[in-house]
Amino acid sequence: NILPSQGVISSYRNDYRACAAQLLSVGVTPEAASQGCATALRPRELSHCVVQITKQTQITPVDALYSCNLSRRGEDFAICVVGISKSTQQQVNQAALSYCGRSLLPVTFAECVIGLTKEINLTPIKSLDQCIEAGSATPSKLIPPLQILPTPSTPGTSI
Repeated sequence: NILPSQGVISSYRNDYRACAAQLLSVGVTPEAASQGCATALRPRELSHCVVQITKQTQITPVDALYSCNLSRRGEDFAICVVGISKSTQQQVNQAALSYCGRSLLPVTFAECVIGLTKEINLTPIKSLDQCIEAGSATPSKLIPPLQILPTPSTPGTSI
C-alpha cells in the first residue's frame, strides 16, 4: 500500500483544497465550490479569477464563478473584467463579464475599452462594442485592398 504524502493531505499546496478554500471565502456555496474546483483544469487559476472579480467589483460570486469557469485564461479574464469595471465606475459589470469572455485577447481588449472611454466621449457600452468589433475584424476590413494592375504583355509572348 502506498499512502498519500503528508504534504498532500495537510497543506494548501493541494490545488483543489486551495481552490475550495478561496471560493468559500468569497461566499460561493459549498456545492458550487466543489463542482467548480473539481471540474477545473487549473483550480487555483479558477479560484483566483473568482476572488479577484468578487473582491474588486460588485459582481456576485455566482456570476464570477460561472464566467471564470468558461474562460480559457482566468488571470487575463479577471484583469479584463476588473479593469473595465473599475474604469467605468461599475456601470458595466455584467457586460464586462460577457465581452471579456468573448474576446480572444482580454487584456488587450480591456486596454482598448479603457483607453477609448478615457479619451473619447463614448459611453462604456459603445466602447465595448467598438473594441469587440475591432478584435473580431479581419485584416481585409482594417486595411484597404491593394489594387493589382494587370502586367502589360509584350506582343508575341505567351504565358
